[in-house]
This record gives sequence, structure tokens and C-alpha cells, in this order.
Amino acid sequence: MKSIFKIILIPLLFINVVCRKDDEPKVDTTKQKDSPKFQFVKNGEVYFQDKNKNLIAKVDVEIAETDEKRHLGLMFREKMEENQGMLFIFQTEEPQGFYMRNTIIPLDIIFVNSKKEIVKIHKNTTPFSEQNLPSLKPAIYVVEVNAGYTEKNKIKEGDLIDWRRN
Repeated sequence: MKSIFKIILIPLLFINVVCRKDDEPKVDTTKQKDSPKFQFVKNGEVYFQDKNKNLIAKVDVEIAETDEKRHLGLMFREKMEENQGMLFIFQTEEPQGFYMRNTIIPLDIIFVNSKKEIVKIHKNTTPFSEQNLPSLKPAIYVVEVNAGYTEKNKIKEGDLIDWRRN
């Protein structure tokens, strides 16, 4: 019985290994950190303002407004300068949720509504976490900056943003 099992099983294993086709190539994107895809490219600036529109702080931002760029976000980045961040622009104002999958650096995640008012800030998020970080209120913009940036600059919910492209 064992020999019949070997006669059947061994060729099946060989066929499976030799003939297997993967739908996607296995690419370790963490080794591509020097790729332009993972390097900061300034597309604009975000201005943080108090309720009276007095400037609090400014960051240079990459703008993510396509599905691909929004999905990738700041994943795989090993560092970001203090005055850099990412502005996510969505087509619809609705509750948003972010997570930190494949995100190496801790971030402050700032949710902003269509009136450009900050509605929620998640401070010092945990790298690689898949925990949902919800906006709790409708948002159409999200700004990601280095963890501690909002605390250092006294940016709080209720403050405003404005932004411009290069």
C-alpha cells in the first residue's frame, strides 16, 4: 500500500511544483526603498491655521488623489523630514478610516472636512498596526505628518487647513 501511495503522490508533487504559476510576481517592496515610488516628491503645501485663519505651521506635501496613491500612502518610508507630509484628497466627503499596515514610521493622522476644518486627529500611531483609525465624522482630506508634529505645533481638532499645489 505504501508503494502505491509513493507512486501516486510523488509524481503529483512534482507536477504541482513544476507547473505552478503564480498570478503575481513575488516582489519584496521593502528592499525598494530607494525607488522613486518611496521617495518624497513635493506636490504642494498644507497650511495649518487657527479658527481666525492665523498661520500655525506649514508642511510640504505629496498629494495622493488616485486610488493607487491613496492606498500606498506613506507605506515603506523609512523616514520623513519634520516639515514633510502627505495630503490625501478623496472625491467624496464621508467617514474615512486609515491603518498603518506596512508603515514604518509613526504618524499623526489628521482628518479634515470639506470646510477644511480638522475633525479628528490620531496622534502617534503605531507602525505596522492594522487597527482601523476612523475619522468618526465625514472627511474629504487627510493629512499625515510625523508623530508628534500636531503636539509640537499645538494643532488641534477645530483648527483649519488650507493647501495649494506647486
